Amino acid sequence: MTTTDTSTGEAGPANGAPGDPAADSARRRGPSMADVAREAGVSGQTVSRVSTGRPNVDEATRDRVLAAMRKLGYRPNSAARALRSGRFRTLGVIMFTLSSYGNLRTLDAIAVTAAASGYSITLLPVQHLTQGEVSVAFGRLSEQAVDGIIIIIEAHMLDDADITLPPGLPVVVVDSSARYQYPVVDTDQAQGARLATEHLLELGHATVWHVAGPPTSFSAGRRRESWEQTLAAHGREVPPVIVGDWSTDAGYRAGLELATDPAVTAVFAANDQMALGVLRALHELGVEVPGDVSVVGFDDMAEASSFWPPLTTVHQHFDEVGRQSVSQLLDEIDGELPAAVNVRVPTELVVRASTGPARIRELRA
Repeated sequence: MTTTDTSTGEAGPANGAPGDPAADSARRRGPSMADVAREAGVSGQTVSRVSTGRPNVDEATRDRVLAAMRKLGYRPNSAARALRSGRFRTLGVIMFTLSSYGNLRTLDAIAVTAAASGYSITLLPVQHLTQGEVSVAFGRLSEQAVDGIIIIIEAHMLDDADITLPPGLPVVVVDSSARYQYPVVDTDQAQGARLATEHLLELGHATVWHVAGPPTSFSAGRRRESWEQTLAAHGREVPPVIVGDWSTDAGYRAGLELATDPAVTAVFAANDQMALGVLRALHELGVEVPGDVSVVGFDDMAEASSFWPPLTTVHQHFDEVGRQSVSQLLDEIDGELPAAVNVRVPTELVVRASTGPARIRELRA
């Protein structure tokens, strides 16, 4: 009967050659950290450092320890590691919608950065942005074996008094209002909208129309406010905003409306999907881009350069948002981060063929 040393490892297949004392011992009772240390010729503390992913082990020694683990079939016991270190080496992620381009890019960067730091992630998607479901998600994840939580929900409800974040658990919020005492990481939304609007004004357009994101979204609100402020700062008229829902269909409906107004020569859409819908509507109604109307998006999704014409847009560094989220959370876990830190990741304008100098439009029949 095989027994397990629960303080150091779990039973696993021992693959050493017959007659190998360490392998024979491992076969009898399951490999332990001491077996690995003897096989690799290192201390038990070094084996512990390697098994917990700590960086302070030279590469040759790490390779030797990993080879010994493979030979003996040793698998570190996560529960035992947690008892020894006080860490589960797992980060929780609560996220609304897996269909968002930005959310997926950010999640990918979080997973890669966490893995490089010796952490895994537990993902808990929220299907509906109701107070009840969000609160349940917080409660479920706080009860699991996680060291901290990253929240990617860009809804106003995060500031509602009815939403209670887990007490005593490190939390970092991505893309929210930052009105509570947690670190927040976000794209500099205001800077991006200003770059887009000023680019169109510099091309000679009298003003800029805006297709905004949903009113429940903080990022949409910041982009809209910055667009309004930029026009006002340049003494330009602020046209009525058209509110969308981030979808291509919403952009298409907005484009059909804008195409019928000859005063419209420049459009700033709050994301690339809506910009794509605007482009389609303008093309269908015979409005030339950028000859008659210039269009700018926001995100710089992978397909933006393949739109027709290729889309001028604001590039968001989603990878950096993900990296910073993990970095801030690990600092908070280590007690090295003050509360209410706000990280703003800069944006940049990518100029392509969908924008050009203003000219007087003639409304086509």
